[in-house]
Amino acid sequence: MKKVMLSFVLLSIGIIVNAQSQSGDKKKDEKEKGFKKENLFTGGSIALAFYSGGSTLGASPVFGYRLANWVDAGVVVNYTHDSRRDYPYINDKIRQSVYGGGAFTRIYPIRFLFAQAQFEHNFTSVKYIPAVGTGDKYKTDANSLLVGAGFAQGREPGSNTFFYFAILWDVLKLPNSPYVTEINGSGITSYRANPIIKAGINIGLFEGGGGRRGRYR
Repeated sequence: MKKVMLSFVLLSIGIIVNAQSQSGDKKKDEKEKGFKKENLFTGGSIALAFYSGGSTLGASPVFGYRLANWVDAGVVVNYTHDSRRDYPYINDKIRQSVYGGGAFTRIYPIRFLFAQAQFEHNFTSVKYIPAVGTGDKYKTDANSLLVGAGFAQGREPGSNTFFYFAILWDVLKLPNSPYVTEINGSGITSYRANPIIKAGINIGLFEGGGGRRGRYR
């Protein structure tokens, strides 16, 4: 499954690149062809929450490349740590770490709106510490395919630096995915995809000179 999904993502990126390379007239294609360091970007999002009985800390850095004015692609690394106490009993503790990575594509039909597809493979490590007795720990892993849409604030012509907000769902809904909730009813187990809200920043790495001569459509 992992190889199939990764192949799907790479194939999708390849189709997009091929379609873009054949669009426009020949002179424009020749001018735009080749690697441009001003198209590189980094950034990502962080998670920080403190609540009664627990906390959540996490980060999702990205590294990518603007393939065209209307499409970006890149890789992402995930890490999230959750800690709770009094769960499910008084003075009990549970600690969960989720880590992994994947690849993503964002397509911009207009400058400030985008659709996103992101394939990930994540590992989950859980440690349960009871108030009395011996604890337990285990590890799982799962593929996820996150699909959704978002809004880009400040994405201007010639700049790769902007803020973004996106809502995604794991359409695979596989057991052990960190993005689903297990539902049991009438003897049947199913999985519901939870909305994943991401807010972060996209930072152009080399926006001086030639980078500011580029234009978004």
